[in-house]
Amino acid sequence: MAEDSILERQHQRERAQERQRLREQEQRDLEVEAHRGPRPLEGYAGGHTTWASAQDDAEAAIVHANDAEQSWEASQRQARLEPEPEDPDARERD
Repeated sequence: MAEDSILERQHQRERAQERQRLREQEQRDLEVEAHRGPRPLEGYAGGHTTWASAQDDAEAAIVHANDAEQSWEASQRQARLEPEPEDPDARERD
């Protein structure tokens, strides 16, 4: 019996610590999202590939031209708990 109460208190303390850690992480995320601007690449190792940077830059300019705006709009919708708009191209892909 005494051991059960000790374990329960320990689990409660662990759960409280985890909730606190998640709150702190969420607060940091919100602070980062509040400030728009360039983000550093995470985990960029600078590995060598056969893909030329000119190819990458040209493709990125086309493919990712509106990514920042779309990401910002999606973040704002998510913050307001709005559903994602329906993708008209999704019907064609299905």
